[in-house]
Amino acid sequence: MGSTFGGLNTALTSLYAQRRGLDVTGQNIANANTEGYTRQRVVMHAQNANLVPGIYATTDAVGSGVTVSSVERLRNSALDHRSYTEHANSAYHNERAGAHALIEDVFGEPSDTALQARLQDMWDGWNAVAANPSQKAPKAALLEQATTVAASLNDAAGALNSQYESTRAGLETYVGEVNKTAASIARLNQEIVVATQAGLQANELMDQRGMQIQKLAELAGATATEMPNGATSVYIGSAQVVAEFNSRTIAIAQPAANRIEDLANYNVSLRWTDLPPEVSVDVGGTMGSQVELLARDGTLAGWSKRLDDVATTLATTVNSVHNGTALDADGNPMPAYGVDGSSGLDFFVERNGRVDADGRPVINAATITVNQDLLNNVDKLAVSSGDPTGQAPPGLKVLDGNRADALADLADSRTGADATYQQLIGDLGVASQSSIRRRDIQNAVTDQVDAARDAESGVNLDEEMTNLLTYQRGYEAASRVLTTIDSMLDQLINRTGLVGR
Repeated sequence: MGSTFGGLNTALTSLYAQRRGLDVTGQNIANANTEGYTRQRVVMHAQNANLVPGIYATTDAVGSGVTVSSVERLRNSALDHRSYTEHANSAYHNERAGAHALIEDVFGEPSDTALQARLQDMWDGWNAVAANPSQKAPKAALLEQATTVAASLNDAAGALNSQYESTRAGLETYVGEVNKTAASIARLNQEIVVATQAGLQANELMDQRGMQIQKLAELAGATATEMPNGATSVYIGSAQVVAEFNSRTIAIAQPAANRIEDLANYNVSLRWTDLPPEVSVDVGGTMGSQVELLARDGTLAGWSKRLDDVATTLATTVNSVHNGTALDADGNPMPAYGVDGSSGLDFFVERNGRVDADGRPVINAATITVNQDLLNNVDKLAVSSGDPTGQAPPGLKVLDGNRADALADLADSRTGADATYQQLIGDLGVASQSSIRRRDIQNAVTDQVDAARDAESGVNLDEEMTNLLTYQRGYEAASRVLTTIDSMLDQLINRTGLVGR
C-alpha cells in the first residue's frame, strides 16, 4: 500500500523534471544562433514503485513519480559523416575554382592590354617596318612594342610564380592548423570520456568536437568513426590522425619547392612526422587542392609550362627569320640584313645569358627580352633579304623589307606563338568553367546535406516556445498537486480528532 506522504515525493520529482525541461529548453533558445550547437531534449521515465518486487508481494501503488534519465543530443550520425565528406569536397572544389580564377586574372583575356593584343601590335609594327624599311621611327616603335610583349610574358610568369609562393605559404599555415585541430580533438575525446564515465553530460563538448572534426574535414578531407567509450577516431585518407586521446602530426616533406622553378629539383608533398619521409599523406579538402596546385606535375606548373612554350615559340620563330637561319618553302636559306649590313642577330634573347648543353639560349616566359644591341641601334634590325651595303654575296645593294614582311606573316602561322597562346587561353577557359561548374554542383549538394542536418539538430524557436509552455504548465500542475497534498495532510494532522473537544 502506498505511503500517506508518497504523493509529496511524486509531486517533487515532477517539479524537478519539469524544471530540468525548462532549463534544457532555455539552453536551446540561448544557443539558437550558436554555430555547431545541437538541439537537446530531456528524456523522462516514470519511476516504478516496485523496483525489486517480491514473488508474492502485492501493492496498490501507482508509481513514485518521474525522473530525467538523460539529456539527448538530437544528432544523426549518418548525416554528420555525410556532412564531413561533402564539406571536404566543397573545400576542394572551392580552392580549385579560386585558383583557376586567379590564373585567368594573370592573363586577363580578352583585353586591349593583354598579351594577345600586344602580340598583334608587334606584328602590325613589322608591317609598318616592311612598308618603310629605311626609316628609323617605325623600327623604334616596333622595338618598343616587342619590349612590351616580352614584359607581358615576364609579368605573367612572375604573377604565376607569386601565386605559387602564396599557395605554398598557405599550405604551410594549414599544416599547423591541422596539427592543432587534431590535438584539440584528442583533448576533447579525453574530456568527453571522463565526463561520460562519471555520469555527467558532455553534450556541449561533443558539439565542440564535431566542429573541430568538420574543420579538419574541410582542411584535409578527414573522416571520423565513433568508439564505444564515447571517443571519436579521425582519419586523413586511410591513416589515423586521432586515436582516442592521442594525435599525430603532419609536415611538408623537405626539401620542398618554394618557387615554380624549384620544381625542376624538388616537389611538394605532405608526410607523417612519425613515419619515414617517403610515406606521404593522402589529403583532401583545401589542402588536397593546394597540393595538386603545387606539385611538379600540378596545375600551376602546367600553366607555367604552357606560358613558357608561348615564349619559346615566339623567340624561336622570330629569331629564325631575323638571324637568317629560316628556310623558305623550297628549303633554301632566307638571309636577313639590317640597314647597316649586320646579320645573324637574334631578336629575342635570354635575359641572363643562360644556354643549354648545346649552347642554345634557354628562353622562357620569365627571362625573354629583346636584344639590347637592337635597342641601342635600330639599324641592326634585320628587315631586308639583301645586304643594303652591297658587301655580302651576291654583292647586290638591296633594301626590300622582305624579312620584315616575313616576320609580320608569323602572326598567321598555325604553329606560331599566337596559335600556341590562343590554344592556352582556350584550354584555360574550359578548365576554369569546368571547375566552376563542379564547385557550384558540389556546393548545392553540401547545402542540401546541411539543411537536412539542421532540420534534425538545429534549434527551431517555434518548437522551443511550445516546449517552454509545456514544461511551464507541467511545473504549475505539479505545484498544484503539491499544494493539494499539503492541504490534505494539514487536515489530517492538525484537524483530525478535534471534533467534540
